[in-house]
Amino acid sequence: MSAVLIVAHAERAEAVSASKRLVDWLESEGHTVELGRVEASAIGRSELAADEPIGTMPDLAVSVGGDGTMLRSFDLVAAAGVPVLGVNVGHLGYLTEFEPAQLTETVAAALEGALGISVRMMVSATVRRRPGEDPDDPDPHDADTWTGLNEVVLEKRDPGHTVRLEVWLDGDMFATYAADGLIVSTPTGSTAYSLSAGGAVVAPTHSSLQVTPVAPHMLFDRSLLLPPDTEIGIRVVSERPALAAVDGRSATMLQTGDELVVTRAPYEAQFVTAGGDSFHRVLKHKFGLKDR
Repeated sequence: MSAVLIVAHAERAEAVSASKRLVDWLESEGHTVELGRVEASAIGRSELAADEPIGTMPDLAVSVGGDGTMLRSFDLVAAAGVPVLGVNVGHLGYLTEFEPAQLTETVAAALEGALGISVRMMVSATVRRRPGEDPDDPDPHDADTWTGLNEVVLEKRDPGHTVRLEVWLDGDMFATYAADGLIVSTPTGSTAYSLSAGGAVVAPTHSSLQVTPVAPHMLFDRSLLLPPDTEIGIRVVSERPALAAVDGRSATMLQTGDELVVTRAPYEAQFVTAGGDSFHRVLKHKFGLKDR
């Protein structure tokens, strides 16, 4: 008997229907099931609702939705080393490998250990406030930390203006960017926001951090592909504040003198995979690239 957590896009009818079908099958096989509170309510099984953060970690998490649902799933379980199986009922579904039609068969194979695991690096962001900014917390080294699978973004808050961001690499000053923002992405996140900002596509199992400026107002506008253990410090040096976000979720506001320190996360994401198509074939399919 295994414990399974289902994380679903509760606003998509197909995801709700697939989740209900999966719950019924798992229970018939003697497995323990938990869902998020919204998902549990959507399928009429509120008694299966799990608290967040999750108390007792499951053996497997099943994400039923799109890429956003996958990101939420890893936010819940990655730190505990729980593998996530992604079922695509979204649009592009770059992070999700499996389809709803084979849902129960796929989950059964995963629980039997018949599917592979792809390990991906994650990224961590810590905010250090300038000394004296908070009278109740004068120590700038007491800071909050967030972790993500795709990227950390520090971008302008005010439309029509840029922010000035000072970038340090392993303690050495690199450059000051005048831009709409900066993205620090993992290889998995290279096909997300970083791609739309002109960043390179990086194979997801590669280990690196990519720094990509968003609409830079300067001659140097290239992405930096850095070793995975690089410490990237980004300090706000303009009078305008900047908003930090991790995997699309707003984290906090940074004022002048505040610093965002981005590093490799201390744990990794585990994707359940069938081990079929290579990265370049998946890329070709997802982006509709044609043979000539």
